[in-house]
Amino acid sequence: MALSDIGAAVLRKIDPEAAHGLAIKALKTLPLPSAPVDDPVLHTTLAGLSLANPVGLAAGLDKNGEALHGLARLGFGFVECGSVTPRAQPGNPKPRLFRLSEDRAVINRMGFNNQGLEAFAANLARRPTETVIGANLGANKDTEDKAADYVTGLVRLKGLADYVTVNVSSPNTPGLRDLQGRAALDDLLGRLAEARGDDPTPVFLKIAPDLTAAEIALTVEAAIDHRIDALIVSNTTLDRPESLRAPDRGEAGGLSGAPLKAKAMAALRAAAEAAAGKLPLIAVGGIDSGEEAYARIRAGAAAIQLYSALVFAGPGLVGHIKRDLAARLRADGFSSVVEAVATAR
Repeated sequence: MALSDIGAAVLRKIDPEAAHGLAIKALKTLPLPSAPVDDPVLHTTLAGLSLANPVGLAAGLDKNGEALHGLARLGFGFVECGSVTPRAQPGNPKPRLFRLSEDRAVINRMGFNNQGLEAFAANLARRPTETVIGANLGANKDTEDKAADYVTGLVRLKGLADYVTVNVSSPNTPGLRDLQGRAALDDLLGRLAEARGDDPTPVFLKIAPDLTAAEIALTVEAAIDHRIDALIVSNTTLDRPESLRAPDRGEAGGLSGAPLKAKAMAALRAAAEAAAGKLPLIAVGGIDSGEEAYARIRAGAAAIQLYSALVFAGPGLVGHIKRDLAARLRADGFSSVVEAVATAR
């Protein structure tokens, strides 16, 4: 077992939010070795970005972009930090993060706690350059015009990130998910398109898994109409499957991890059907193995993201997934990730 995985095992025995803080501190201070060079079969492209591999880190782990150098050494093909809001905010009252060990799941109601856009931008200005870095934008809880907050973030971070994600799918900011309705989405994406101008930085949109197939189709249509470069499918769910066994299963917030797997896959398939190859998709939600990563790619994802699975498997999971994914690609006769995308539909 690698030293980093031993550390992860220790962190699982303490309070989840305290463990999160210690993980960030370790990633900032420990002299981590560089990850091994990736198998060439894993090299791919996403919205014009060149990725050494398709395994990314989802937003939420590094909310302030302060541990990017450490995260870049864990072997991810791309790392997404945030969510960041224009103004710093403390988030929701504690406790607000719950580890459902029996279910290999997490419930969070963090509420976009972060140090604000200026601190985030300063951290991005010192970011590593060897890994693709994305910035995930949110809106302040008390803002009257949430769309304006996203525009503010997009403009302030110009030139600092390789891509920007518009997160309208967190369940922990009141009214945020309302932006996924077609009228509100058209207004938001239209304002973002105007603010982008001719800036070539890709802009992604992150949606909830709780949308119906028809709602996902409308979202895909809006994304294409407004020049969104990729869709991230999907965020945490408000559902509570009957299979949950952990004592904290009834806590409010977004559920992520293994129980989200089927729902996230269904949302991905709906998005893939609606997009028909016109919009790149990034799969996230319950991905905890090379087998599952490969299934999402064959269902239509150009790349995948992890977060909750790392809590239970440790950072060594990244390497395990990449090795298994490379073996599966070759076993099925694919010479690249791109060749395998959407081949199961």
